[in-house]
Parts: sequence; structure tokens; C-alpha cells
Amino acid sequence: MTENSATDSFLDARDFLLAHGRDYDAARAGFTWPRPERFNWALDWFDRLADRSSHTAEALRIVEEDGSSEGVSFAELAARSGSAANWLRAQGVAAGDRILVMLGNQRELWEVMLAAIKLRAVVIPATPLLGPADLRDRVERGRVRHVIARTEDTAKFAEVPGTYTRIAAGADVPTGWRRLADLYEADPAFTPDGETLATDPLMLYFTSGTTARPKLVEHTHASYPIGHLSTMYWLGLRPGDVHLNIASPGWAKHAWSNLFAPWNAGATVFVYNYTRFDAERLMAEMDRHGVTTFCAPPTVWRMLIQSDLAKLQAPPRECVAAGEPLNPEVIEKVREAWGVTIRDGFGQTETTLQVGNFPGAVVKPGSMGRPAPGYEIVLLDPVTGKVSADEGEVCVDLGPRPAGVMTGYRDDEERTAEAMADGLYRTGDIASRDADGYLTYVGRADDVFKASDYKISPFELESALLEHEAVAEAAVVPAPDPLRLAVPKAYVALAAGWEPGPETARALFAHSRAVLSPYKRIRRIEFADLPKTVSGKIRRVELRELTAAGSGAEYDEADLG
Repeated sequence: MTENSATDSFLDARDFLLAHGRDYDAARAGFTWPRPERFNWALDWFDRLADRSSHTAEALRIVEEDGSSEGVSFAELAARSGSAANWLRAQGVAAGDRILVMLGNQRELWEVMLAAIKLRAVVIPATPLLGPADLRDRVERGRVRHVIARTEDTAKFAEVPGTYTRIAAGADVPTGWRRLADLYEADPAFTPDGETLATDPLMLYFTSGTTARPKLVEHTHASYPIGHLSTMYWLGLRPGDVHLNIASPGWAKHAWSNLFAPWNAGATVFVYNYTRFDAERLMAEMDRHGVTTFCAPPTVWRMLIQSDLAKLQAPPRECVAAGEPLNPEVIEKVREAWGVTIRDGFGQTETTLQVGNFPGAVVKPGSMGRPAPGYEIVLLDPVTGKVSADEGEVCVDLGPRPAGVMTGYRDDEERTAEAMADGLYRTGDIASRDADGYLTYVGRADDVFKASDYKISPFELESALLEHEAVAEAAVVPAPDPLRLAVPKAYVALAAGWEPGPETARALFAHSRAVLSPYKRIRRIEFADLPKTVSGKIRRVELRELTAAGSGAEYDEADLG
């Protein structure tokens, strides 16, 4: 397949999904993954898109907390990324080299990402929140040859040994570091020094590690750029949209919705940089810049509904949530205020969007939707390992393999073989499926527990608690009990205006009795901030360990009467 035909096959698949943006059945029935032998998304797609776009069409708009903003057109980014690729090549960056990129939401991040793709280098995204110990692990296990970081983070690398090239973005570049700003002096006309195979590695992600040492997830020049056609479809993106995705650089969701999916559609990536979340200010910037599509993690949605949603004068056309399941009561509050239904979706660092509620389709409260175009989902009984029609571990059928599934876990053949056994990719997540094919999240396989021999889904109980006005966030874990083996215990972060204490606990126990079956009722409550990974996911494993060790700060339903 020639370069042009590879680009055309990508364009045909993308245009097919855009044409059936609100017809899920037609999209699912007619979509096939493009499978080019050679493909370089930055050269074959982004630069081509820049040529097709008007000179002023914005690829990126960044708004700072002080209200200042910067817009960059597709044409400007194509040229700047060419300069960046030429300059990085002059610094010794070659095809196959691994670059640890630790930048914030700044223009240089997108320039470097496109440049690395053009060079066929392998990017290891890293959040600026990482400390020296995490960085040592990434540099050593990732076999990093080059580091690109903000100047304010360069001191962390003093404790990270290695012979890697050090490149800093920002003023006051320290001794031993090269200035990324020098890239603008390089020629923007870039000529690749070889062909890009679609199977060549492109990105290595260290997973957030909620339960174990982070794994190295490997993606190729096909699996993320092409694979995110499913994400583009779920987001409901159209050419010319202004897409806001709240995600931190360094995590997979940032690449999902701040890089590949929007630019697959020809939409503008919109970023609002803030140090402290302010719902009203966020909505003001959304109005000011005409945000049409909005994606946020459940944590942000839960904070938003604590504010006056009516402050947003022009709600986005599409609203979605990902990262963790979104509780139904949050969806209802946003629908009442904005007239828009938040559509949940499911995917992982290891894949692109696998399951979702798609534009134009019926949304069932609490369900994460149906399989994305190009994905076939199988449920496996976690005990017997047999296919189940009703409930089991969410698995992706690899025959044929969807474009958006990772190559595997780098340098870990045993774990890769386990995850990919018998022609299925196992997600580790449990879901149920109804007669219409809708999947509902039950929980991580290691989060579901038994109480009095009944299976308990923490997510279901957490959703029930969030219906009470006192609860901002909740996490449910098993607490040891001599009679029932385990009982549900809730760790609760309170909403503004509520104080921790026995009266609040009594109110929540009463609410639990009113809305949950007796065997599911919350039996113990502790008021606390919830521990989270740096990517914002609740660390239930930490809460389970804390509970198993015993805590004197909890309230027991039996003691309060």
C-alpha cells in the first residue's frame, strides 16, 4: 500500500464515521479498520490536514488562568513541528529512541509530540507531578535516551542517573540542559530519513499503578492514531468543533482527547490551564471560546454539579465522561441544567474507546453503553473462564484484532500472554449485559467482594450514596465482620456545608436503608479525603488496607441506632 493510499484509507474510515455520527447501528455495521502497512500520522495525516485547512483554522487554543490566550493554526503547527523534528534530530534523536516528555499544557507539548512522530521516536509521556523516584523507574525501565522537561522540573533529574540528553522548555535553562526554544531557528521543511511501519512502536505508557508496579503499555503508529477513530466517534466530534478535554499531560486520556481524536476530526483542541478548579470560571471560558464538545472525568463532573450550572449560557452540544464510571445522579443534574445528556464511555490505557454511549443512541441510566464500531466485546465468567451472556470480565475479541489494542506490556512476556490468552484481551473489569446489548460497569475484578455470601459492587453502593446532598465523593470497600465475613464500609468526602460527625453519619445510614436492599446497606462510614493516583483514580486498594488494619474514626450503624 503506497503512502497516499494509506492516508486515503484512513480518511475513508474517518469520513465514514463522521457521516454516520448519529447512527450507531449503521456505523457499527459498516465500519472497518484501515490497516496500512506504512503510516505516519503526523506526516501522512496532520500535515495533509494542515494543507487542506484554511490558513487561520485553529488546531490549538490555550487559555491561561489570567485570561490570556494563544491560538495556533494547523499550518503553523505543521511548520513548527517540522522545525522541532529537524532540531531534535540535530540533538541526536533518532528513530526508535525513547524520549521521556514531561511538559505541561503548553504549546511545546504538541510541537514535540508531532515532531517525535515524524522522527519515528518513541514517546514516554510523564506527568510533571512525578517525583525523582518515579522518574528513576521510568528512565531505567523505559531505557530513556532523551528527556524533555519544563525548566521548573529539571532539578528532579539531579537524582535520576543516566547519560540521556537533557532538554528544557522555558527560561533560565540550567547548566547541562539544552534550550528547547532553539527549535524555532531550525528549518520547518522536514524530510523523513526512512519509512514508518504501522507496527513500529510510537508510545510507551506507564500505567497509574493503583494496585501494583506500573506496567509499560506499548502502542504503535496504528494503535493510537488510527485506533482513536473509535474515540473520535464516541466524542461526537465534527470538523471545526472546539473540544475541551480536562486531563493532565502524561496520561493516556490526554493523548486520547487532546491530540489524536480531535485532530482526526479536524477539530480545535481547547485547553484551560488552572491551578485551582473554579467551576464558574471554567464555564465562563467555555462560553467565551465557544466550546462545542466537552469531556471530563467523574471527579470534575461531581465538582461541577456543586456549582450553579446555569452560569453556562451556551452548553456544549456533546458532553462525555471517562476514566471511571459516572454515577447516574450526576448525569441527571447536568441534563436538568443544560439539556444535554452526559454520555459515559469505557476504555483503558491499553486500548482506545471500547464501549460507549454514542451520539444519537438511547442512553440507559447507569450503563456505559455498547461496543464501539470496530470492537467486539465478550464477557468471561471470572471463575469458570467461560463466555457469559449476562455478566463477566470485559474482554476484547482479537479475531480480528481492533486497531486500537496495544501491542502488549513491554519487556513482560508473561503478563502480556496472560492478558491476551485465547484470542481475547482481558481488561480486568467486570460488567453486566442486558437484552439490548448495553453493558453496565460492576467494578474491577479485585474490587468486587462478598458480604453474607452476596456479591457486592462498590460502584452501585457509591452511586446510591452520591444521591444524598451531603456526599461529594464516596468509595466503598469491605470491612471485616465476624458474622457476615465482610460488610460494606463507605469512605465519604462531604459536600460544602456538611460537617463530619454522628448526625451526618445517621443521615447517610438512613439514606442507605431507604435506597438499598438490606444485604447491600452501608454498615460503616468514615469521613475522609479519598486517596487517589496522580491521574485522579480512587485508590481503593489503599482504603482496603486501611480498613483491614482497623480504624477508630469510623461510625457503625449498629452503634448509632
